[in-house]
Amino acid sequence: MSRIGSLPVPIPAGVEVTIKGQHVAVKGPKGELGVELHPEIRVRREEELGLVFERPSDKRHHRALHGMSRALVNNLVVGVTQGFEKRLVIQGVGYSAEMRGKVLNMKLGFTHAVAYHIPEEISVQCPKPTEIVISGIDKQLVGEVAAVIRGIKPPEPYKGKGIRYFGEYVERKAGKAGKTA
Repeated sequence: MSRIGSLPVPIPAGVEVTIKGQHVAVKGPKGELGVELHPEIRVRREEELGLVFERPSDKRHHRALHGMSRALVNNLVVGVTQGFEKRLVIQGVGYSAEMRGKVLNMKLGFTHAVAYHIPEEISVQCPKPTEIVISGIDKQLVGEVAAVIRGIKPPEPYKGKGIRYFGEYVERKAGKAGKTA
């Protein structure tokens, strides 16, 4: 039995779950999300447990779909109740970021400032010039926006300059060593 897939998804107070065939829609205080599940995975609602997922067999493919389906729906429930957040840190002399409306302007050592247009569903804040906080209700979209912003100037291994996730460790290289005679 799948360890993740066999766990029921609890439904907190104030959250509405609608199941129509393979489409699961979740509505909560922060918004509304939905996902289309694989046709072989069954989901049903039990009063005391919440949402329970079932698979047709114990094949590897079905076990993988079982856990993934449960995780997707759980992310919907967590998203509409608490939301998700990613923090990015900018390191480098003169590197900074600021928000102007729905555009994130970054100075990253290029000859020009880099502008990134934020999607409507995502909220981005810059509490400090070297910190970017990305938040929203869709975990996949929050992670994608964070990865795209980090990809503009990933941390390089020699001086560590660039954009990195909060708490990310970048292994440093030694660089050129002087020739000894």
